[in-house]
Amino acid sequence: MATILCIDDEETARRLFQVALEGPGYRVLTAEDGRHCLRLLEHQDVNLIFVDTSMPEMDGMEVIPLLRKTRPASKIMAITGGSGRRNDLNMAKHLGAHDTLMKPFSLQELLYTVATQLKSSHA
Repeated sequence: MATILCIDDEETARRLFQVALEGPGYRVLTAEDGRHCLRLLEHQDVNLIFVDTSMPEMDGMEVIPLLRKTRPASKIMAITGGSGRRNDLNMAKHLGAHDTLMKPFSLQELLYTVATQLKSSHA
C-alpha cells in the first residue's frame, strides 16, 4: 500500500489525515513543518505528500521546490485554508505542486484526490 506524508502545522489536521487515510489501508506519516519533513524523508520513501502552504517553520512555498528536486517520483498536493488563500494554491502549482486542495474538504474529496494522484503516478 502507498505511503502518504502530511505536512501541516496544525496537530488536529495531521491527526485527521492519519485517521482518514489509515482506515482505507494507507501508511501515513506526519510532519509539523518543512524541516521535520526533510529530516523524515532522509529515511522514508513516500508516494504522495500533502503540504500546507502556510506554516511558521519552513512553509509549503519553501518545501515544494525542494521536494520536486529531491523526490521527483512523489506526487505533491498543496493544501491551505482560510479566505484569500487561493493565491497560495496558484503559487504552489507554479512552484511544482501536482494539484491543490482547499480546506475544509470532505473525506470523500480527500480519498478521491489520493486515489487520483496515486493512480496517475503509476500510469
